[in-house]
Amino acid sequence: MKSQQKLTPIAYIKTPYPEKFSVPRQSRLTPNVYATVELAGDYDHAQAIKGIEQFSHLWLVFEFHQHSDWQEKVRPPRLGGNESVGVFASRAPFRPNQLGLSVVELIGVETTPCVCLKVRGADIVDGTPIVDIKPYIPYVDAIEDAKGGFADNQPEQLSVEFSQEAARQLEQLSGRNKELREAIIDVLQQDPRPAYHKAKAARRIYGTALFDYNIRWYVEENTVFVEEIAQNTL
Repeated sequence: MKSQQKLTPIAYIKTPYPEKFSVPRQSRLTPNVYATVELAGDYDHAQAIKGIEQFSHLWLVFEFHQHSDWQEKVRPPRLGGNESVGVFASRAPFRPNQLGLSVVELIGVETTPCVCLKVRGADIVDGTPIVDIKPYIPYVDAIEDAKGGFADNQPEQLSVEFSQEAARQLEQLSGRNKELREAIIDVLQQDPRPAYHKAKAARRIYGTALFDYNIRWYVEENTVFVEEIAQNTL
């Protein structure tokens, strides 16, 4: 019997998400959030990506490196966190081989000083190991009559409003103002709260780490209210 070969990261991704909370639950839900895939080690060569600019989208195969145990059954947020399904009937990260798969839009290629792919729409934690990159092929990868089970439709999005203080703090961040504002809206309108919190009437303040900032927010009705944008001191 052949011994199992250990997967070797070919790249690492840089994203605005330093922690798991508030990472989009699917890729391409945050089109205004950008990321960089940096090839590493023996794979940091321009020849390895020659021709990749011909494709508009890429598949990223990555490792859920912050999860160590697999679960036979999980509770998908789309089912309210109350109903369980088999892990193979979900995209939950608690998988036997800890592998994830996401499609991202390719928006730029750099080959110096290192080989980097500029992408957007990633749903991946900062620093995640990438174990493979494949081009997205529309005529085989997009299936018009496919069924999506309990996740057949994109979830409804919330409105996002900024308090006067949060708006003032954004204005002070002149260099990153537009990028940060759009990223906050993209992330928070997906409602990153745990599913079991959504049915509770009491208002709760949440903190989302994004770039180097901690975003404090709460939800009322169908609106996210951003209260504060503070420099992350961790």
